[in-house]
Amino acid sequence: MPRWVNSDHLTVLGFLGMILAGVSYSFAKWYPAVAFPAAVVCLGINWFGDSLDGTLARYRNQQRPRYGFYVDHIIDSFGAIFLIGGLGLSGYMTGTITMALIIAYLLLSIELYLATYCVGVFRLSFSIWGPTELRVVLAIGSFVLLQKPIVRIAGAEYFLCDVAAVVAIVGMFLMTVVNTIRNTMRLYKEERIR
Repeated sequence: MPRWVNSDHLTVLGFLGMILAGVSYSFAKWYPAVAFPAAVVCLGINWFGDSLDGTLARYRNQQRPRYGFYVDHIIDSFGAIFLIGGLGLSGYMTGTITMALIIAYLLLSIELYLATYCVGVFRLSFSIWGPTELRVVLAIGSFVLLQKPIVRIAGAEYFLCDVAAVVAIVGMFLMTVVNTIRNTMRLYKEERIR
């Protein structure tokens, strides 16, 4: 990485990638053959910036733990709104599912950040699912949407994005509930009233 590029530059690049991915998805209503591949490229830009900003700071011994944690995660929250909002505007996902997905994401994020502060444990991944894997699934799904935006389940037709989003919502909600119970029990045991 050139010396003039620092971790803040990469953070901004990652954020711009997420915004542009959302904008690309929103144009899928009119230009799906261009919009979906553009969104995949933008997800790649997001991955590059978001994955390397902390790595570069550590490599150059320029860590700012509180600043980096705060900026990275608030940008991720705004980025998720742009990305999911773009899908909602695309015509490939219904508005109600879009809002439920944003709420589930932000609720899980709140639990993770509270756990980081109160328990001292930050979990970026769950089982095999981390940010990189989710970007890969979203990229593959973007190309699938070009061929099969509607799926049939039990004789009824649904948007593929809605079905995938409902699975994600249920998964995030379950992770939030399980982590909430686990962390509440741990904190209760650690801070018993005697």
